[in-house]
Amino acid sequence: MAKYVENAAEEVLAAAKELLEKGLVEGTSGNISARQEDGNVAVTPSSLDYRIMELEDIVIVNPAGEVVSGERGPTSEIKLHLAVLAAYEDLAAVIHSHAVHATMFAVAQQPIPTCIDEFTVYLGGEVRCTEYAPSGSDELGEQTVKALEDRGAALIANHGMVAVGTDMKKAMHNTALVERSAKIIWGARQLGAVHPLPEKINENFASVYPFMR
Repeated sequence: MAKYVENAAEEVLAAAKELLEKGLVEGTSGNISARQEDGNVAVTPSSLDYRIMELEDIVIVNPAGEVVSGERGPTSEIKLHLAVLAAYEDLAAVIHSHAVHATMFAVAQQPIPTCIDEFTVYLGGEVRCTEYAPSGSDELGEQTVKALEDRGAALIANHGMVAVGTDMKKAMHNTALVERSAKIIWGARQLGAVHPLPEKINENFASVYPFMR
């Protein structure tokens, strides 16, 4: 049975508020989803400021993207969320954000390397960047699924990042970890060369990731 989030709509709303509080989104940017026990998906609505978003604004869609309940339309990135949840039944929450430092790497179309111990333990290895695809497209969903293979997060070329988890808490943790690591690596590059983890150490940490996922 596919993983799901209890009280999915409430979790999506709480995550939206937390993203705003942590400065990982601004205005109406980014979007969040969580799979329900019945297989439907709770998602943030399109073009609604996180500051005024309420529970009744959360939209429920079926796996085909059709609205099951809610007065608003779902996020314009609904295809990305549904593609990820369909591809990975062990995941239940998806957070797409426009965190500044992670997005810098996405715009440069560079992966975020594994330079910090906890990075590989929680994310599985370097955070890959997708090939460019238009926002809201089927292709973007396909590219994101590919970049997320054996990973807890991916960069979306020229756009932002996506983090995933078996629950919303893990997806939020991964979002914050990627942004923090991107900021550290960007700063370290100003000081000089960035030194990745030794390959053997990174392999050992990567072997822990499936259990942490």
